Amino acid sequence: MAYDDTTYRRQAEARPEARAVEEPTDPDPAAYRNGSAAADYRGRRRDLDPDDGRLVEPVTEQSRRWAEDDGRDRLGVHIGWEIVLLLAVAAIGYLLYRLDPASLRRPALDTLLISAASIGLLTMGAGLTLRAGVPNLAIGPIALAASLHFAENGDDGLLKAALPALVIAAAGGLVVGVLVLALHVPGWAASLGAACGIIVFDQLRTAPVAVQGNFDPSDQAFYLFGGFALLAVFAGAIGTLTPVRRWLGRMRPVGDPAARRGGAAAVPVIGSLMLSSLFAVVAGILMAAQATKPIVPGTGLEWTGIAIGTALLAGTSAYGRRGGIFGTLLAVAAMALFLDYSDRRNFDIALFAIAGCAVGGGLIITRLVETYGKPLPAPLIGDEWNAAATTSGPANWQPDRPDTWEQTAPPPARSDRWDDGPWGTSR
Repeated sequence: MAYDDTTYRRQAEARPEARAVEEPTDPDPAAYRNGSAAADYRGRRRDLDPDDGRLVEPVTEQSRRWAEDDGRDRLGVHIGWEIVLLLAVAAIGYLLYRLDPASLRRPALDTLLISAASIGLLTMGAGLTLRAGVPNLAIGPIALAASLHFAENGDDGLLKAALPALVIAAAGGLVVGVLVLALHVPGWAASLGAACGIIVFDQLRTAPVAVQGNFDPSDQAFYLFGGFALLAVFAGAIGTLTPVRRWLGRMRPVGDPAARRGGAAAVPVIGSLMLSSLFAVVAGILMAAQATKPIVPGTGLEWTGIAIGTALLAGTSAYGRRGGIFGTLLAVAAMALFLDYSDRRNFDIALFAIAGCAVGGGLIITRLVETYGKPLPAPLIGDEWNAAATTSGPANWQPDRPDTWEQTAPPPARSDRWDDGPWGTSR
């Protein structure tokens, strides 16, 4: 009796136990499962497979942050932009040399290097706080306050004039950091309030202040700029590491921006605000020490704009998530050369105008960095095969196994007579 014989099928349908043997309820291929059985199978595989590339519910805020920051940034866009910055530095330097060859020789070169170191310290402070998610808008007023303080007290010596400014700046950064953490408010808002208070201190002077003392950093110009260059490149290199980026950017908003980040964010927030304030003080002292004119009281916000604009032009994202390696060094060099060139050409461009253009260009670079600098998505492991019917295959194919076999014509019945056939009597 054949397997597909009609009599056999009737017997199998009449006996449930035989049908159970014929069609097992737990077939081996998972691709043909659907409904609750397929869902249970996929759930068990997610629980047992530690290499599965997808997140398992529930997704927490920390897991979402790590998923977004997972992987090393694609540095191709940063390398390409840093090549452009290098070409810009070479072009501006060539124009400056054609205008005045003595501008790139000592002693004018010393002044240029000190200016670059001052702008570089402000830019590093801005970039550091951007990466930490608490941009410090008070670095410009702090630098101006340090310049005015040093101009008034420079005759007491460098240490006595600089130490009080450094202590007050560090204390101010600590206070702002504690305020940001305690109230969980944006860093730019808290630092803007601090900047307003510092501007009041700056504008207590009604007339320009002549620089007192005889401190001249020209002899250390190469060391000052070299120290800034090494620090900028080192900070940019370690900033590309995923663990460092996660640790430093714990204050960056993910999901609800008002949700508290916990105690782990205290060190990067307070540390970045204090370091940026100290950088601003050193930058202000260097500006005052090489100044040939009295220090004019003002707001100092133009230097905040230049610092943040240069940091953005360097490739640091406005969101604080990404940054290059040599971008800060090259952007600072380009900015210092341009300021010297515009001063020698008597362009008479306001610093606020330069700052605004730098910020505007930096925002464009931010979009490029965020678009082309994201890590490549990790491939998912163990994806289920979708067994849904496709249009490329046969039109009558179905993903589910058929309940019954296809009806076929029964074989002709054989006679039981012995004399039938080729050797029978009918031959």
